[in-house]
Amino acid sequence: MTVPPTVKGWCPGAYRPMMSVDGLVVRVRPRLARLTALQAAGLCDIALRYGSGYIDLTNRANLQIRGVADADHEPVLAGLNALGLLDSDPKFEARRNLLIAPFWVEGDVTARLAHALLDRLADLPDLPAKIGFAIDCDLAGPQLTQCSADIRIEQGETGLILRADGAALGRAVTEKTAIPALIEMANWLADHVTPQARRMASVVAHAPLPPDWANLPPRAPARAPKIGLHPLGALVGAPFGQIDARALAKALTGTAGLRLTPWRSFLLEGAGMPAPEEFITAPDDPLLRIDACPGAPLCPSASVETRRLARALAPKVQGSLHVSGCAKGCARARAADVTLVGRSGKFDLVQGGCAGDRPLKTGLHPQDLMTGAF
Repeated sequence: MTVPPTVKGWCPGAYRPMMSVDGLVVRVRPRLARLTALQAAGLCDIALRYGSGYIDLTNRANLQIRGVADADHEPVLAGLNALGLLDSDPKFEARRNLLIAPFWVEGDVTARLAHALLDRLADLPDLPAKIGFAIDCDLAGPQLTQCSADIRIEQGETGLILRADGAALGRAVTEKTAIPALIEMANWLADHVTPQARRMASVVAHAPLPPDWANLPPRAPARAPKIGLHPLGALVGAPFGQIDARALAKALTGTAGLRLTPWRSFLLEGAGMPAPEEFITAPDDPLLRIDACPGAPLCPSASVETRRLARALAPKVQGSLHVSGCAKGCARARAADVTLVGRSGKFDLVQGGCAGDRPLKTGLHPQDLMTGAF
């Protein structure tokens, strides 16, 4: 009998890392998803000294140092603290699940609201660890609608709105009232969370929001930014969200800072495009359409190697491809045109769905996939 994979009810943090096969996974949550060049270089040094030498870029615009030994956890924390990347209170560090549209500039409404929310973290209720917030106020339209967040501040047709994830409409707010309203909605969520519904979208599917909290639409979503040069610098892709710390340290030369995005890409502030050997530098690179988790042997839930196959299939597959080591589908929560799911050393095929959906074919060998059996 196949044992279903265990879905963790929490995300790794700095104080509370998660054990993987290659060691501890230590998550770093930079404020406003930005590091100075000095902080980014210091983080690369920590990853090379105490970890595997690779840094994961998550779909919440956080960074993860992989492969940290138990005995090295305290030195890693000391290093992060010296760089100003660690909260003094572990409770605040765990609450700082804030996703922010990455092209903000200091002093604009996005930055002001983000700072205001960070100042009010103590006023948030206790919530499940995966609950997160998004500040997505670009006048061109929301950029983060496909990204994981439970409560969102967005641009509506006539001004700012506060919107619960899973609700099509939101509540009118101003810059002054947005954070108090967000805290009010967070308290409502805390009161309605159940063991079966621990995220906002699942809660609102069964518990109606107050009527005046869902009466205004957001603006139409903005187009996703493309890899390439932007007014703030160079937007660079990281294959499968994995960054070689040595390559990143080299790419930081001459930059003012590093911006993180939830799209497996990062912005080198004030820089040109780096050499393409270690990064994605072309907007039409097929790897941009591919999601793949670390797979075996790095993840104990996976029975198959994933990323080598994903690289080989990238130019062969039209549309989006998700290669998942197991049915949890950690690398991609939304549907893909083609999803390959590891099971007992082989792959199941799902078309137009997610890793946990019913497969169209089962028991496929990697060689079957390379010859186009799907």
